[in-house]
Amino acid sequence: MSAPVVIVGTGLAGYNLAKEFRKLDGETPLLLISADDGRSYSKPMLSTGFGKNKDADGLAMAEAGAMADQLKAEIRTHTRITGIDPGHRRLWIGEEAVEYRDLVLAWGAEVIRVPVEGDAGDAVFPINDLEDYARFRNAAAGKKRVLVLGAGLIGCEFANDLTLGGYEVELVAPCEQVMPGLLHPAAAAAVQAGLEGLGVRFHLGPVLASLNHADGGLDAHLSDGTRIACDLVISAVGLRPRTALAAAAGLDVNRGVMVDRHLKTSHANIYALGDCAEVDGINLLYVMPLMACARALAQTLAGNATAVSYGPMPVTVKTPACPLVVSPPPRGLEGAWTVEGAGADIKALCRDTSGRLLGYALTGAAVQEKLALNRELPPLLA
Repeated sequence: MSAPVVIVGTGLAGYNLAKEFRKLDGETPLLLISADDGRSYSKPMLSTGFGKNKDADGLAMAEAGAMADQLKAEIRTHTRITGIDPGHRRLWIGEEAVEYRDLVLAWGAEVIRVPVEGDAGDAVFPINDLEDYARFRNAAAGKKRVLVLGAGLIGCEFANDLTLGGYEVELVAPCEQVMPGLLHPAAAAAVQAGLEGLGVRFHLGPVLASLNHADGGLDAHLSDGTRIACDLVISAVGLRPRTALAAAAGLDVNRGVMVDRHLKTSHANIYALGDCAEVDGINLLYVMPLMACARALAQTLAGNATAVSYGPMPVTVKTPACPLVVSPPPRGLEGAWTVEGAGADIKALCRDTSGRLLGYALTGAAVQEKLALNRELPPLLA
C-alpha cells in the first residue's frame, strides 16, 4: 500500500482540505491526525453558543467516525505527533513511525497564556476548540458573572454572546479601544457603545493583577486598584500560530510556519495552511483565506500545482449589539482615513493619495455597503 497523504489537524483547515482533496482524488490513502476527539465543527461558532443556547454537542456537526466514512480516510483521535523526519518522509507518534507521501500541517494556533497571580488560576478558561468550550460551559452552569480578558475580536464576540446568554460580563484589556490594530477608533467606539448598551462593563487600560477565590466566587484585582467580583474568567488575549514542532524539524518559521503561494514549506512534500501558516509573509487567522488555501492545496496534492491567491478578505465580526465588517488595508499600503456617520452607524474608509480604496470599517447600518465597497478593494495576495 502506498504511503498516505497525512493531514495533522481536524479543524476547519484540515477537514476542508480533506473534502476538497477527495473531490479530486478518491483513491489515495488519507490519514488525519487529531489531538482532540475529531468532531467536525465550525470554530467561529464557539462565540455564538451561549446566545443560541447550544452546548458543545449542539455545535458539533459530525463525529470522527462519520467524517472518516465521508472522506474515505483513517482518522486518529486524541493523538499528538512528537516529531517530523522530513528526510525520510515520516512523522513520529511516540515510538511509532508513520510514513507519508505528503504531509500537511493544519494544527492551528494556540492560546497565549498570561500568568495570573493568586490561587484561582484554575478558574481561567481559554476557549480555542470544542473541548475548551465544553469545559467552560460546564463550569459556567449556575454561574452569572464572567470576566473576559482581552478586547480583541474574540473577546468582544464572547462578551456579546455571554450577555445574550444571560451572563453579567466585565471586560479587561490593557488598550485604549476595542480591537486595536484592527479597527479605526470611530468604529471601535461604536462597537464598545453597542456592547455597553447590552450591559457589558469595560475596563480598558489595566491588566488583571491577581485572581483569588473568595466568598463562593472570585476576587479579581486589577492593576489600577479596581476589584471585580466574578465567578469565571475567559482568557481571550490572543492566539499564536503553532510552530514548535515545525521548527524542531528544520522547517522555516517566522510568525507562522512559512509557506510559499503553493502552501509548500521549506521542505519538499510538507505543506501548511490555516492558522499555523504564514502564506507568502501573511498570517491571517480567519475563515476566508483558509478556504482559499484548502481549494488551492487540494489541486496541488492531486497533481495540478496551483498557487493560492487572496482577493479582498473582509471579516464579519459576530457582535450583533453593533454589527461590524472590517477589511484592514493590505500590508505595505499607506492611506488616509475618512469617517462618515455617527453613533452606531460608522463608515470609515481608507484611501491612498489617488483615491483608491484600501480598506474599511463599517458598523451598524453601514454594513449594508460592504458588497459595493468590496468591489473596490485591492486583493490581499494577487
